[in-house]
Amino acid sequence: MDNNETNKKGLIVTVDDEAESTLSETKHDHKRKPDKSSDASGDKKQEKKSNSVVKEIISWIQVLVIAVVIALVCNNFIIANSTVPTGSMEDTIEQKDRVIGLRLSYLFGEPERGDIAIFKFGWICNRCGEGMGEGSAPEICPNCGKEITHPKTLYYLKRTIGLPGDVIEIKADGKVAQSELQELPGLDTAAGDDAELMTAAVYVNGEKLEEDYLKEPMLYTGDMKFEVPEDCYFFLGDNRNMSLDARYWENSYISKDKIIAKVLFRYFPNPTWLDS
Repeated sequence: MDNNETNKKGLIVTVDDEAESTLSETKHDHKRKPDKSSDASGDKKQEKKSNSVVKEIISWIQVLVIAVVIALVCNNFIIANSTVPTGSMEDTIEQKDRVIGLRLSYLFGEPERGDIAIFKFGWICNRCGEGMGEGSAPEICPNCGKEITHPKTLYYLKRTIGLPGDVIEIKADGKVAQSELQELPGLDTAAGDDAELMTAAVYVNGEKLEEDYLKEPMLYTGDMKFEVPEDCYFFLGDNRNMSLDARYWENSYISKDKIIAKVLFRYFPNPTWLDS
């Protein structure tokens, strides 16, 4: 009886020990086995984060591409941005001023008398940057003596004076004291400030053109007459005594297809509307 009880108890004890051992092993198994659901969740979070970064980069690239396209379209089809290299348009536009012209002005309309326009005038040597001239570029640059392979375009900015079919005349129109003029090459300083010089005026189709935008009275250098061809325009600078303009060009007229834009605004250094 005692032995049986002992066996039974031993059996029970043994069974209990095995159960505990099995339970312990099961717990250890759970510890050793990776949590697949947790890993999957972590992978998804990492994937979402990576996708978010990629989407943000693509978004920025799209913004940059759109900005570049808009800038190219504006600069080539809507506006013309120009820096004025000389003082030929003083005092309206000073040397080194930066201006904006509207290309659309002459896409849907014609230049008008008094407009300040940007137009293609000639060429600049791509080798030395100093050689330049009117019309088409020669094969060899007269300044550096090298072959001109890809000439740059030379742009001018002047005021529209003559329209197609106009007859432009420049004639003597009075006198001015030398003291009223800036120091110009060729002035006889020995004659004194009270010395009088002959001035000139522009006549369009027989009528004198009122030019309140001139820097100073235009000096008379001889009678001139220009008959503007069809589809062409005649341009002069506002600083008439210091302007290399249509009076002295080999070809005095600019065809409509070379006129790029109408100048509307000076944005540097003193923002000013120039459209009269």
